Amino acid sequence: MDSVSKSDIDKNFGKILRDFRIKNKLTQEQLSEKLGISLKYISRIENGNNGVKTQTLINYMNILGITPNTIYAPFITNEDVIKNIEISEKLSFLSEDKKDFINSMIDLVKNLN
Repeated sequence: MDSVSKSDIDKNFGKILRDFRIKNKLTQEQLSEKLGISLKYISRIENGNNGVKTQTLINYMNILGITPNTIYAPFITNEDVIKNIEISEKLSFLSEDKKDFINSMIDLVKNLN
């Protein structure tokens, strides 16, 4: 397994968080108010100069609508996990009705044993 550097993780997280902030039409200042963290900290995170605390990352994800797969997928090398991520990504494009249907089908198949 290839080792992933903290710097690579910080840069990737920063880019994703910045892209989602912009997609949500928020300034760094507006986001800092929503997160309750300093503007300077947000800038350092988005530039990949600072790691992000787990609590802050979860708050970012909730506020900006970011899935864990979006954050972590670039670093995953386990083939089983990659397959699960691919399925999850495909599901994310479906309507809520279709997601409910697929969920019911999964429950049905799971209970066949």
